[in-house]
Amino acid sequence: MKFSIAIIATLLTLTSAVVLPRAPQNGNRPTPSGQCCVANTSLKQDTCTASNGQTGRCVPGGNACGGSLSCVEQSNLECDNNVIERGKSLCRAIAGNGGLFDGANIIQDLSQATVN
Repeated sequence: MKFSIAIIATLLTLTSAVVLPRAPQNGNRPTPSGQCCVANTSLKQDTCTASNGQTGRCVPGGNACGGSLSCVEQSNLECDNNVIERGKSLCRAIAGNGGLFDGANIIQDLSQATVN
């Protein structure tokens, strides 16, 4: 009995010491920081760090970024966990009028978003 407990304890110790490799954030693309994501590099739903230091997502519209995606903090996003875009839940920036930014368009709910 003591032998069995010793083996189980050893196995538990070894198992907890194994570190599994984590998938790289943003698929090895840079993690943007600030108002805008990296032009011609960042993809929709990439993780970023917003100007205020909060974690956010690269989304179409929301900040004045020209043709680049905007880095919008999580608290200013509306997301739908049932719709997947680029491997993550679909999120869009909340517009001041209660709509949502979808690039240059304002939509009323996420079912109207252009997903790719």
